[in-house]
Amino acid sequence: MPNTIEQIQPKSAILKVEEPFILECGDTLRNVRISYTTYGTLNSEKTNVAWVFHALTANGNPAEWWPELVGPGKAIDPEDKFVVCANMLGSCYGTTGPKNYNFPLVTIRDMVNAHKLLKAHLGIETIHLGIGGSMGGQQLLEWAVEEPTLFDHIVPLATNAFHSPWGIAFNEAQRMALENIDSAKGLEAARAIAMLSYRHYNTYNKTQRDIDQRWDDFSASSYQRYQGEKLRKRFSVESYYYLSKAMDSHHVGRHFGSAETALKRIRSKALVIGIDTDILFPPEEQQYIAGLIPDAKFRLVTSAFGHDGFLTESEQISELIRDFLKA
Repeated sequence: MPNTIEQIQPKSAILKVEEPFILECGDTLRNVRISYTTYGTLNSEKTNVAWVFHALTANGNPAEWWPELVGPGKAIDPEDKFVVCANMLGSCYGTTGPKNYNFPLVTIRDMVNAHKLLKAHLGIETIHLGIGGSMGGQQLLEWAVEEPTLFDHIVPLATNAFHSPWGIAFNEAQRMALENIDSAKGLEAARAIAMLSYRHYNTYNKTQRDIDQRWDDFSASSYQRYQGEKLRKRFSVESYYYLSKAMDSHHVGRHFGSAETALKRIRSKALVIGIDTDILFPPEEQQYIAGLIPDAKFRLVTSAFGHDGFLTESEQISELIRDFLKA
């Protein structure tokens, strides 16, 4: 029977974890809550799951932040797929996260372990499609390495097998702002720093250039402040701090000897997507991943928006996904 309108509306819920949650660092979290969204209906064979992993400051509802990719008639269509997205551990959108700076170090592997609890709660045994960009792609790769046959298909976008010194340096600069400026202004400054890594020289040249030869109040200046204020109104300073450290911790080879050994474990069909103008997760990082996952395909998306292209170039990405799943 076809889905009704009610069935294809995103449904949000909270999973309460009763048992202690042991972190990779050895610390323990208690009374963990996992906020998640499902979209669509799980079929009787439980073979139509599409698990979406969100990036740094997004939430568990991909229809909100990836609306051109997830929704009725889109490449990830809840009319035929059961879409699952969990707010990552350490975030501030319903899942357990820091309320102060006494929170333990959470890693990408810890986030995946929380996803595993949700998978069991939902009665899911296999995942038809796993997809995520940036920090979401890090979670996807970590899980695909740990459970090599769990995913039929994976699509990591604009991500890496281990976080680079360049990426860690950007994150550390942002944490320095959080540590040395009052919390609200610190988060605004951190986001302004991040925007420089999400975009690039030509993006600003195209969208923020002033043509009136002014000597102050530059468009690029107001844009940076606007982006900082926008994040400050919707996100937690402490979550931003700890999630950036979690990103820095990412290394798929930590428990397998090397990243090469880890990636070669994956048995999913893989489409690895890079953004041609990405300076934060440059395409060579995705080429490295595709070169090690057996029979993986690498595709490059053209974008004027740098790293943010994994969010803005939905038309190109949708076409790649559709072709990949058909093949």
